[in-house]
Amino acid sequence: MAGKRLLHIAVCTAQVPFVQGGNEVLVSGLVSALRAQEHTVAEIALPFKWYPRESFVGSVLAWRMIDIHEANGVPVDLVICTKFPSYVVQHPRKVVWLVHQYRQAYDWYGTPLSDLTATPDDLRFRRWLTDLDRKTIGEARDIYAISRNVAARLQRFNGLMATPLYPPLRSGFHPGPTGDYVLHLNRLDAAKRVDLLLRAAALLSKDIALKIILAGEGPARADLERLAAALQLGERVRFLGRVSDAEAFDLYAGARAVYYAPVDEDYGFATVEAFASGKPVITTTDAGGVLEFVEDGVTGWVTAPDAARVAESLAQAAADGARCAQLGAAGQTRVAGITWAGVVDTLLAGGR
Repeated sequence: MAGKRLLHIAVCTAQVPFVQGGNEVLVSGLVSALRAQEHTVAEIALPFKWYPRESFVGSVLAWRMIDIHEANGVPVDLVICTKFPSYVVQHPRKVVWLVHQYRQAYDWYGTPLSDLTATPDDLRFRRWLTDLDRKTIGEARDIYAISRNVAARLQRFNGLMATPLYPPLRSGFHPGPTGDYVLHLNRLDAAKRVDLLLRAAALLSKDIALKIILAGEGPARADLERLAAALQLGERVRFLGRVSDAEAFDLYAGARAVYYAPVDEDYGFATVEAFASGKPVITTTDAGGVLEFVEDGVTGWVTAPDAARVAESLAQAAADGARCAQLGAAGQTRVAGITWAGVVDTLLAGGR
């Protein structure tokens, strides 16, 4: 590009082998967007294992020990770090775009979602991790977070300020006709609270012809299948497993609404994917970053995290397809301004 300095950039991320999620979508999109502006980009991903404790510490310290100041004689001009523990890496021009920290030590601590307890060893470990995050994230030239929710956690627990910078989507999402099913397309684990959707569906009147489609894999799938059977949902719920991108685009396009009500979510690509597809989102008052997009009665339904309240939202979606289309269109407008060009410009400015 004439008149523009082209950089050698390292995008750093942690990877749990064989697991694909929102972080992987974000990193892939960022690398592609940087290359589209003709920068030379290397994605550096180190495996992360959180158990046993020795492996956890080793995964963290590996980032501190590697040298990415230059590679093969070529200086690395800028490092962009994403999720924990990639931001532990050292570089004089480090920018953090924070996906999330180790939530078990922070907002999940003291809940069933955390593997840490109040034992002396766990408390020492938690203090060590908090201090480490404060030091290593604080080294960055600039700090961004993928949502206001993630930024607020960083300030609350580590005393560091971050600027919210929303991740865009990959291309391919498109509106379609209002269908007869509510979609949940995401990883099936306890934090996503798919069980709440199933319990709500079981409360619907039998004459409400609304299907539930669950796409995705995860450790909670077997439990959710057993719950669906116990609730006698029968053919009203379908488990599709992992789907391709093309299938995901079509599933969103054909849905009536999308359910996404995780516990205090960081950002929630599913919300933005739904809106890009012109679909309203059914969520709850404690869904975290999802609530930065979903407004009750404007772009979807927001209720208490209670099966009866969620069932009311499902019934309203089933009863009024025109209303679903109206809410979905408002959501599409809400996310239209989130672009990779804007993200790249912001991150590169932060690293100067």
